Amino acid sequence: MSLRSALGQVRGHGAAGGGARHWLSQRVTALALIPLSIWFVISLLGLKPIDYLTLRAWISEGWAPVLLGLLLLVLSYHSSLGVQVVIEDYVSDNAKKFVALLASRFIHALVAATGVFAVVKVALVPL
Repeated sequence: MSLRSALGQVRGHGAAGGGARHWLSQRVTALALIPLSIWFVISLLGLKPIDYLTLRAWISEGWAPVLLGLLLLVLSYHSSLGVQVVIEDYVSDNAKKFVALLASRFIHALVAATGVFAVVKVALVPL
């Protein structure tokens, strides 16, 4: 027999078992994307001309590769969280939902890894 009330036993355990963490993760990644996106846009607008060699030079210098990699990782994770919500809300068949969630996670991880690899490769390979 427990001394906790029924509400106390279920608090923090939503229908999915982790809804509050998911909601908070979306908000934190959205907040992280604000300064990263502003930096990215301002940095690109400051490049004259915007061509291949200029972009390679920009990616290779200073904090640009670190911030660009961080932007890619946070953006991919934020997108993954949003797509997960859409799949959970609109796919009713459990088998299809499982496959869709698995495919979404795999695609988002592949996009993030490919983007970070491209940034590292451009940053480390000399012009």
